[in-house]
Amino acid sequence: MGTLLLLVGLGIYGWGAVKFWSGFRRTNFNGNRLMLTGLWPLLVIANRSYRQNFQKALKG
Repeated sequence: MGTLLLLVGLGIYGWGAVKFWSGFRRTNFNGNRLMLTGLWPLLVIANRSYRQNFQKALKG
């Protein structure tokens, strides 16, 4: 059961990272693309502006 949850969590993390990376040009960010992509779960929870830009990146 624990292994399954780990795999599901990694899958969700990977999906979000790929989607954000590919839609980065639709955001208002000019910063470090790699850092913003790698920390996306924490930033989505903690930062309203990032959350709005993350949604922009997922569209399209």
